[in-house]
Amino acid sequence: QVQLVQSGGGLVQAGGSLRLSCTASGRTSSSYVMGWFRQSPGKERQFVAALRWNGGSTYYADSVKGRFTVSRDNAKNTVYLQMNSLRPEDTAVYYCAADMPPTSTIATMRSYDWWGQGTQVTVSS
Repeated sequence: QVQLVQSGGGLVQAGGSLRLSCTASGRTSSSYVMGWFRQSPGKERQFVAALRWNGGSTYYADSVKGRFTVSRDNAKNTVYLQMNSLRPEDTAVYYCAADMPPTSTIATMRSYDWWGQGTQVTVSS
């Protein structure tokens, strides 16, 4: 069992920044991938970014490349999503996720068994 607790999020103007945190506990493993997904009303949950604990490789959706950065703090078992140059279309509920998917399915929601509670990010124009 893995527990993921998220923090951060909120309301920001376009062009602003926010940082989301996701702290893992329970049966964590250095083999895990930590993913970030987001979901807007009426839309499917979509991949945002991911990071491999072992090695620190990162992966990003094209829509956030150059604006979002995923990082980790090993001592705190925490992954961060730094979001800069936010746009109204980034408005969504953001979720962190954990599991051990291969790179080929790292952006697939169904590859992850463990999920955080979600946090709202709203970007005003």
